[in-house]
Amino acid sequence: MARGQQEQHRDRREEPEFIERLVGINRVAKVVKGGRRFGFAALVIVGDGKGRVGYGHGKAKEVPEAIKKATDHAKRKMIRVPLREGRTLHHDVHGKDGAGKVFLRSAPPGKGIIAGGPMRAVFEALGIQDIVAKAIGSNNPYSMVNATFAALKNTQSPRHVATRRNKRVSEIVSNREVQEIAGIVETDE
Repeated sequence: MARGQQEQHRDRREEPEFIERLVGINRVAKVVKGGRRFGFAALVIVGDGKGRVGYGHGKAKEVPEAIKKATDHAKRKMIRVPLREGRTLHHDVHGKDGAGKVFLRSAPPGKGIIAGGPMRAVFEALGIQDIVAKAIGSNNPYSMVNATFAALKNTQSPRHVATRRNKRVSEIVSNREVQEIAGIVETDE
């Protein structure tokens, strides 16, 4: 292999493949003496599809430059979210940012992503396959994304809960399964 090909191959291997979702582009105007100067603001979601996700905001005079800035910002602000079986959340959670509130519920296999707009982009980039989400209040993309990330930051894995309570993971998971079964029994009666 030539030297350039080796460098390209090494770069591809070091940089994991990210899923990028453009949530929104706004045209913003600055009024100056001669008239208006237009710029663009982009909101981008970036994830690896395996439990890491981030969002970024970028502003520039041109759209591609704003998207690149937002993508770079999102890659720097990535968070890890514990997933149950690699497809859904471990438990139900809610998040709030300003007037935007979101409720995220774990779902059984095959349910799919039931969420709207910006939340769907977050879940696709995160790698969640089954979830039910509801946004209440503001439908501003920035508020919805911030509220979704606030909710995702509150999720905890059974391992984390078990270490905090000085219990075994099996005790935590068995309690959850008993509660799920009890919930099913109550609905059948």
